[in-house]
Amino acid sequence: MDDRSRALLKTLIERYIEEGQPIGSRTLSRFSGLDLSAATIRNVMANLEDMGLVTSPHTSAGRIPTPRGYRLFVDTMVTVRPLEEIATREMEKGLLPDSPQRVMNSAAQILPNLTHFAGVVMTPKRAQVFKHIEFLRLGEGKILLIMVIPEGDVQSRILPTTQDYTPSQLVEADNYINTQFAGKSFAEVRAHLASDLDNLRSDISGLMALALHSGVSDYGMGQGDMLLSGERRLLNVGDLSTNLDKLRKMFDMLEQKSVLLQLLDVSSYADGIQIFIGGESDLLPYEDLAVISAPYSVDGQVVGTLGVIGPTRMAYDRVIPIVDITFRLLSGALSSPTNL
Repeated sequence: MDDRSRALLKTLIERYIEEGQPIGSRTLSRFSGLDLSAATIRNVMANLEDMGLVTSPHTSAGRIPTPRGYRLFVDTMVTVRPLEEIATREMEKGLLPDSPQRVMNSAAQILPNLTHFAGVVMTPKRAQVFKHIEFLRLGEGKILLIMVIPEGDVQSRILPTTQDYTPSQLVEADNYINTQFAGKSFAEVRAHLASDLDNLRSDISGLMALALHSGVSDYGMGQGDMLLSGERRLLNVGDLSTNLDKLRKMFDMLEQKSVLLQLLDVSSYADGIQIFIGGESDLLPYEDLAVISAPYSVDGQVVGTLGVIGPTRMAYDRVIPIVDITFRLLSGALSSPTNL
């Protein structure tokens, strides 16, 4: 593609994002800065259409970008605008070091507040190891199991038991289990118990069996959770809200989460910002949607992904830096010593 064609394509997409209407040759002539006749512009547009970069709606002589055109635009033509100072300060204030869950919730709220689209944060997959376990007697036949994982989150479960354990037995079991198994995976605990359970005292072995069979041992075996916020803002996007069938499919996707989780999981292996244009692949099969995402980390290790879900006709030059700054601030807040 020559420079003239690139300039006209860039102008067309920028004006379409701004105006939301098919762009004709007069608009291109006025905003491109090129001294070209209307006939020359129409010829270039015809070539771009043959290349699959633009298309012409049946009701208009103007043209709009295709997913392929958007892809070329975001990969090679977008000039990212610096984020406004007031928005940057708002993000820094909202993502101060705090508990991991509150920081991630804040990130999920900040993204839609600044972009006016939906924000999503895929939380870290739960660790398969525990840092500390404690048993507390609730009464006859009931024990409270408390488990702390390395990230600092706490899980609890009430365990029914046929044996009435004394407080001293529970403390002894705590000490033994934490000494022998803290920092180990549940698979290692299971393997150890399979061979050594008979050698343990009955009270300790009974408590270990209760813990493992309570379901807590599967904590973290699955995928990370997904925090979704601001999806109702998409109802205000004309490109998405005017077609009820498209609107239904979009909210079905958001509700089922599987498509987004797969997309965000792919993003976690990328380096920095990723942009998914709807209709390009099976990862995002909805042609009118785009997702801008980035992985975030804790102490240099990628643990999750965040992003913005909006229309393909979004101001990429403004949304990209919002996602970029958010994932950097979130990584910094989660890596803070106060979150250890």
